[in-house]
Amino acid sequence: MHKPLYGLVLVGGESRRMGQDKALLSYDGKQTQIERSVSLLNEVCANTFVSMRQEQDYAIPDNAAVLYDSDDAVKGPLCGILSAMAAHPEADWLIIACDLPNLKTSDLQNLITAYHAEAPRLTAYRSSYDQLPEPLCAIYPAGKDTELLALAQELGKFCPRKLLIIKATRLIEQANPHSLDNINTPDELSAQLDKQTH
Repeated sequence: MHKPLYGLVLVGGESRRMGQDKALLSYDGKQTQIERSVSLLNEVCANTFVSMRQEQDYAIPDNAAVLYDSDDAVKGPLCGILSAMAAHPEADWLIIACDLPNLKTSDLQNLITAYHAEAPRLTAYRSSYDQLPEPLCAIYPAGKDTELLALAQELGKFCPRKLLIIKATRLIEQANPHSLDNINTPDELSAQLDKQTH
């Protein structure tokens, strides 16, 4: 019997390189990235949450709930991931970043299928660029949070990718090598918008 699968959209980054909040960008003129990401997760998850910092106060979609970062000692995306796992220890977690405009429901379904094919373990896509784990489109099994936190503290590093490498994460290949391309700068945003209009 599988544990419930909850979805988490990470929007807690400060978007310094972009100069505006990446979660509020729209690539199709209809949905912001936070709305699109929540919709994708709602297709495949029992519940969907948005992870943000306490000082972020913008509205989130009605079909999601907010989870605020709860541990000041942990930095970056790992804080959001571990905060969610601690808040709902009954569930496995499908984590995605908010800046993945090419991500599709089928990409999430493929990840879930791979996760359920064997005993629960960290499962992620392999990067198309460096062959390493993509920690911000991955499934984190229930109960792994204390183990990951202990490892991060031991290393003195809060990089989710580093943790997934050490923990021998199950990696699967992307059907579309660009499905997890993230958009971080105004130039990348312009290129993505240009690509979608041609």
